[in-house]
Formats: sequence, structure tokens, C-alpha cells
Amino acid sequence: MRRTFNRLRQLVRSQRNWAIPYVLFLGFFVVVPLLLIASYAFTNGSGHFSLENFTLFVNHIESVNTFVYSIGIAILTTCLCILLGYPAAYILSRMKPQSASVLVVLFILPMWINILVRTLATVALFDFVGMPLGEGTLIFGMVYNFLPFMIYPIYNVLSKIDTSLIESAQDLGATHREVFLKVVLPLSMPGVGSGILMVFMPTMSTFAIAELLTLNNIRLFGSTIQENINNGMWNYGAALSLIMLLLIGVSTWFNRDGKSKDERGLL
Repeated sequence: MRRTFNRLRQLVRSQRNWAIPYVLFLGFFVVVPLLLIASYAFTNGSGHFSLENFTLFVNHIESVNTFVYSIGIAILTTCLCILLGYPAAYILSRMKPQSASVLVVLFILPMWINILVRTLATVALFDFVGMPLGEGTLIFGMVYNFLPFMIYPIYNVLSKIDTSLIESAQDLGATHREVFLKVVLPLSMPGVGSGILMVFMPTMSTFAIAELLTLNNIRLFGSTIQENINNGMWNYGAALSLIMLLLIGVSTWFNRDGKSKDERGLL
């Protein structure tokens, strides 16, 4: 009995064993689904290895146009979020911590509501003012839903910038504009990069916002994937999902490479 108790105590004390539940969770809910997507993508309806799913995508002009259009919407949404989110994050970082914390909570507060509920409320708002649903309302809905994901990482980085760097630049004769362009902006780039990933990736893959805010008149790439899977075309839907995952992976890699360059430059 004592030997069993000692073994249990050793298992609990070992920090490595605490990671086992997380490894199992990641393996079952992340690695296995990714392997299934790759398996379906590179097989046909008979279960044999084939590249016909990717060939079908390349030859299907409508799917390619939807893919390119989705990238354009994602880039436009990301740029608008940067233009709106960076000044807001900069102002918050210059405020007193207590006041800034309250405003940050107000920015994040809508995220506590389900995205479908927020989007339906936006649709009702446009109906109330008599605005027709279309591309403009789609972009507004995207920016409204994903703007907090741009503000918070930028604010988090700006609030941690050492004020002595700014004071040193001012002591050396730098103007407010030069301080911002040569000190604050370069140091805030990691936050901007994180915000870009947090906005660009879900914008590319979402489908509910486009369907609700355009009455399904505008289809994004996520809608194409959803329709194929709902229609039982698992292999083709998996291939489209893999293409999106590759795009997201490339974006993540470039962001990581940019962060490493910024860190080397600061050193």
C-alpha cells in the first residue's frame, strides 16, 4: 500500500506528467483531425491515392475566384482593423492603467456574446436603417467582429514598451513624430503581426458572417468548404480545407520570420 502511494506521489510531483493530459488532448483533437483531412484530401471516393481533388479545384474557375476573392476580403478587413485598431491601442497604452483596463474590457465585452448572435443583431440594425445587405455590410461585419483581436495584442505590446527608450530618444532631440516612427512603431510590430494573424485567419475561414450579412449572395471560401462537406463531398472539401491550412501556415511562417528579424534588429 505504501509503495503504491509513493508511486502516485512521484507521478504527481513530476512536472512532465502534468503535460500528459494536454498532449493527449492535442493528439486527439488537433493531430488526428489534421491527419484525417490530409488523408481525405489525397484520396478519391474509392479510397485510393489521387490528386484529382486538387486538379478539380484548379480547373473549377468558380472555386478559384471565390478563393481569390476571400483573400481580398481578408486583406481589406485586416488593413481596416489595423487602421482602426492601432490608434485605439496607442491611446489606451498612454492612459492610466485603471482607465485603460476598463476600456479594454469594453472592447472585449462583445466577444462574450456568440458571434452568430452579434451578426444577427448587426443584420437587424441594417434592416432598421434600411441599408441593403451586400459587400459593404459584409466588410463592416468582419471589422466589427474581429477588431478587438487587433486592438488587444497591439495594446499588450505597447503597454510593455520601456518608457526609458522613449525618454532617451527625446533627450537626444527626437521629435514626437520621430519617436513614434523610430521607437514606438518598430517595437510594436510583434503586436501588429499577432493581430494580423488573429484577424486574417478567421476572416479567410468564416462563412456564417458572409451568409447572414449578404443573404448568401456573396460566398467566401469557408462557405465553399461547408457546402461541399454538407453535400457529402468529403474528399473535395478536405482538399479545400488543406489548401486553406497551407495558406494559414505560410502566413504564420512569414509572421514568425518577421518577429525574429525584429528581435535581431533590437539586439
